[in-house]
Amino acid sequence: MTASRNAVPTSPWKGEVDRAAGGSGSRFARTKALTKRARQLRSKMKDAETRLWHAIRREQLNGLHFRRQHPIGPFILDFYCARLRLAIELDGGQHAEQQKQADERRKRWLAEKGVIVVRYWNNDIFDNLQGVLADLVVRIEARARNVTPSPTLPLSGGGRAADQERSAAAHEGSTP
Repeated sequence: MTASRNAVPTSPWKGEVDRAAGGSGSRFARTKALTKRARQLRSKMKDAETRLWHAIRREQLNGLHFRRQHPIGPFILDFYCARLRLAIELDGGQHAEQQKQADERRKRWLAEKGVIVVRYWNNDIFDNLQGVLADLVVRIEARARNVTPSPTLPLSGGGRAADQERSAAAHEGSTP
């Protein structure tokens, strides 16, 4: 046993993986370099991104939590809602022809991971933000119907109803 014996595995919950030990990592594993780049992008958001961020942050849109400049795999998404596995991408003029193939590859890769991508043009954010938000709400509601929520487990002890049932059962057993 060599260096891997001393290596401390990192937390997959933080998006890091123990590649030295041969771990396959989480489905959205990312590197420290990508995380650093995402932080830089957050501090230098474009005007359209800032405008949309002010409309969707702090659970303003249907109570959903969005992250900005969120790294997933080899990509950094403009906005991401983990609960719905929904990415929002804003496109400027350069996406018209130059980025079409790269955007399509990115969309396919994310779709394989269960993430859908919704795209809006920057000028739509400036000229019709309310229309963009209305469209986004429709897409969110459709996505929410298709995403299976995590089951909520009952509290331990069963709560008041269980206490009342136990009490009633105890009284029934003590009467002649």
